[in-house]
Order: sequence, then structure tokens, then C-alpha cells
Amino acid sequence: MVKPTPKLDAAGVDTLLRRAFPQASEHGLPHVLAVEPGRVRLASTYRPDMLRPGGVIAGPTLMSLADTAAYALVLAHIGDQLMVVTSQLNMSFLRGARPGDLQAEAELLRLGRRLAVCDVRIWTESADRLAAQANVTYALPA
Repeated sequence: MVKPTPKLDAAGVDTLLRRAFPQASEHGLPHVLAVEPGRVRLASTYRPDMLRPGGVIAGPTLMSLADTAAYALVLAHIGDQLMVVTSQLNMSFLRGARPGDLQAEAELLRLGRRLAVCDVRIWTESADRLAAQANVTYALPA
């Protein structure tokens, strides 16, 4: 499968996210580290308020990162179209995410006229010890 060419680089997507969500920027919006054809990589700096009882990173934090990674991936490939919206997010929690900076890599499985389907993988320790995996679908503006 030929991967689509990104329209924005990592700095462009990062700037777009911060413009779209200025209130989140001060509370730890993830940073876009890399954009490649069909892929993005994000990092979210660890904060103690991410933890749930039991000392692992909370599920809602992981789900938010998965959604942000998919959003960043779609924006990287379609450009400045902020009205794309999540239409489906299915998350599998694979192991407890130990405290530490979160990493997410999102891959574009399909970019159509109406929908974008993404696979997102999240970890803290290493990419071979995934904490969570999500399938995220975004509806694209007509």
C-alpha cells in the first residue's frame, strides 16, 4: 500500500494543535516528535496527576493520548482542517503503564474521502512493551 504524503511536518502539526487547544497547552498537550508518510510519533511528559490508584497511568490519560495521536496523524495528512472529529475509538489496555513519559505512534490504515482509520500504540518503558493499543476512526469534513 502506498502511504499518503504528509501536508504538514511535525512542527506544523504541533503548532496547529496548540492553536486549536490553547487551554490544553498549559496542562500537558503532547508534542508531535515526527511525521512520516502514514505515521506520526508523539510524546507526553509524565505528571504525577496522570496516576490512578495502584501507581499506573490512568486509562483516560491513555485514551486521550490515543485520540490526540490519531488527530495529529489525520491533520498531518489532510492539512489545516480542524473540524475532523472522532467517530470511533476502541482501546485495548495491554499492561499497566508505569510512571514515565508516554510515547505514542500512530499509523494510517486508510485515508478515504469521508473516514480516516488509524492504529495507535502507546508505551512508557519501550515500544516492545506496549501499555495500550487503539483503533481510532475520524470522520472527515465533506
